[in-house]
Amino acid sequence: MKKIFKLVMVGPVAAAGLALAACDSPQENAAEEQAEAVDNAAEAQADAIDAQADSMTGAAKEATEAKADAVEAAGDAKADAIEDQAEKAAP
Repeated sequence: MKKIFKLVMVGPVAAAGLALAACDSPQENAAEEQAEAVDNAAEAQADAIDAQADSMTGAAKEATEAKADAVEAAGDAKADAIEDQAEKAAP
């Protein structure tokens, strides 16, 4: 009975150990939160620009929508760079 109990407990203990090893450091978590905030801010700004485009027509509308897309893409790129930097700095 003791042998069966030990075998049954090895799996969950090993899984818990692996889960803890995969946890991010506090610095990496902070960087991920910062990246998410940057991404959210860029998305909100792009949405506001896009809302302005809704009242336009023709080339002006297209240019404003392109600007909104560029703002969102730049925010995504900046957020990705923050996350990449945090992963490189992690021990």
